[in-house]
Amino acid sequence: MERRFKGGRGVDAGVTVQLRRREMAAPTSGAGRCRLSKVGAGRRPPPARVRVAVRLRPFVDGTAGANDLPCVRGLDRCSLEIANWRNHQETLKYQFDAFYGERSSQQDIYAGSVQPILRHLLEGQNASVLAYGPTGAGKTHTMLGSPEQPGVIPRALMDLLQLTREEGAEGRPWALSVTMSYLEIYQEKVLDLLDPASGDLVIREDCRGNILIPGLIQKPITSFADFEQHFLPASRNRTVGATRFNQRSSRSHAVLLVKVDQRERLAPFRQREGKLYLIDLAGSEDNRRTGNKGLRLKESGAINTSLFVLGKVVDALNQGLPRVPYRDSKLTRLLQDSLGGSAHSILIANIAPERHFYLDTVSALNFAARSKEVINRPFTNESLQLHVLAPVKLSQKELLGPSEAKRARGPEEEDIGNPEPPAAPASASEKLSPLQKLSSMDPAMLERLLSLDRLLGSQGSQGTPLLSTPRRERMVLMKTVEEKDLEIERLKMKQKELEAKVLAQEAADSKEKENCSPTVLRPLTHRTVTATKSLKKAVVMPLQLIQEQAASPHAKIHILKKKGRKRKLESLDASEPEKAEDCWELQISPELLAHGRQKILDLLNEGSARELRSLQRIGHKKAQLIVGWRELHGPFSQVEDLERVEGISGKQMESFLKANILGLAADQSCGPS
Repeated sequence: MERRFKGGRGVDAGVTVQLRRREMAAPTSGAGRCRLSKVGAGRRPPPARVRVAVRLRPFVDGTAGANDLPCVRGLDRCSLEIANWRNHQETLKYQFDAFYGERSSQQDIYAGSVQPILRHLLEGQNASVLAYGPTGAGKTHTMLGSPEQPGVIPRALMDLLQLTREEGAEGRPWALSVTMSYLEIYQEKVLDLLDPASGDLVIREDCRGNILIPGLIQKPITSFADFEQHFLPASRNRTVGATRFNQRSSRSHAVLLVKVDQRERLAPFRQREGKLYLIDLAGSEDNRRTGNKGLRLKESGAINTSLFVLGKVVDALNQGLPRVPYRDSKLTRLLQDSLGGSAHSILIANIAPERHFYLDTVSALNFAARSKEVINRPFTNESLQLHVLAPVKLSQKELLGPSEAKRARGPEEEDIGNPEPPAAPASASEKLSPLQKLSSMDPAMLERLLSLDRLLGSQGSQGTPLLSTPRRERMVLMKTVEEKDLEIERLKMKQKELEAKVLAQEAADSKEKENCSPTVLRPLTHRTVTATKSLKKAVVMPLQLIQEQAASPHAKIHILKKKGRKRKLESLDASEPEKAEDCWELQISPELLAHGRQKILDLLNEGSARELRSLQRIGHKKAQLIVGWRELHGPFSQVEDLERVEGISGKQMESFLKANILGLAADQSCGPS
């Protein structure tokens, strides 16, 4: 009579009692050696469950007595049976993806279970290998091995480095690089074994859901010698201790992280990142049998707690609970990708044949049976290099605005910007690039894209379109182009409104100049002036010029004096005091005004930024704008052209003329005296 365990159910719920013994045919197993090859990156792999392999270690020398029979027996390459402690006439049967007996070698385990998942790293996917089992069951030997019998870690690194050298050779489409990190989780503290002095590290999660550890050292490796140079000293930093069952018992969970980065050498310059987790878990311990005390008791408590949370995570995933307690332990937080995440996972459950390990063996087998039902969803970690569009040296036309760049564009560039195809067929050398169809794009951005396209064509890409990106990136790019078009349309409308305002202002100014005399100002009426109406302005003339003109017998000059808060006009001619409020007269001749305007025009065309700042209402910023505009468009034809400079409005231009032209003209008028 026997009991058969079905994976993913509890001990009592999944047991079926069979009245007669039935031999099972050995199914085909994946234990054969698998050749590593790179699968096409375009297809998405289906969901993959966690694969479970069980390894039974042989009896340890000196522990097997004459009557000591093993409590576990293998049936075939995938199933085993163990005695039922409740009924010695029954056995409990388990079935897994692979079973390795006590005569299995390290190469059998590596080739049958671990080597096939390495190819997923070159597809940009994650993979993980976990060694689970009670203390003294041979987990560290399975992962590390010995110089005579290397374990999973050295064999995997040797094959992975050889594979990356072949795939990243010259002439291949991808360039590959490999880095390694090594850490341990000791009493719920994440410690960097490559840098033990770094202290406790934190575990974070980025915006894409990837688990990362800031501050964890990554060492680049190109050969197996480089790996040994970093790994062997770091392994000596791992915490070990002596117990009743094992003289060198691992007191922490060790995690070796190997990252494979791939960069495409040609367009569209994709990036891939695959991570390999090689995890040597600390064994669960029964302190009543191990005799742990003091520090060893505290260490075993932390180990058992983390393994208990690991079991809760597996149960929550199998039951489909809304909350999976990954955050209850540092170990499960780090294994979030391996269990229910995006990794191809292999669980190697190590068990012992001795009868005093019976309870630990049953517990390990039950955990392995539940883990077999966990479903992962691997995907390719691929992205596009955003810095492909390297900064191109901008020409003078690209520094201009859109309107100036369009005017300064040559006839050849006008043909490029035209979306209509030419009437005559072009030769192969004159074939338009696919990027030249984006006529609605910003001219500066279009010029940069065309420069990059020509550069790729000269390197032998044969006109490879830069926009042959995956669908997600293509949609983002199309959305960006659409937003650019809307922004350009908005700016064009705003430019038209500003031009209409400028034309209206010029028409109003011309009409005002026609209605007003150039030498006589309108009479000042006695009324209250509000803030919304423009004030009458008087010209302050030099005192010396006023005295000279006042000395003449027919001079009529009015001076604006301030008395209290009221302003009154007083005539210098005492014989006609009543005519003082009729009008203000400018005594500066039109020739002097023209001379002042010419002097400012010469200063605008020939003066430096420092000399331009000597003018009224011209600061450092406006002086730089005037110099830049002059370098791009040539000299000013008249002083009013200053309105075309960006940052100088019509009102500022009016105040500039009154503050500078009249002042310079007045200085010129009093200069000869």
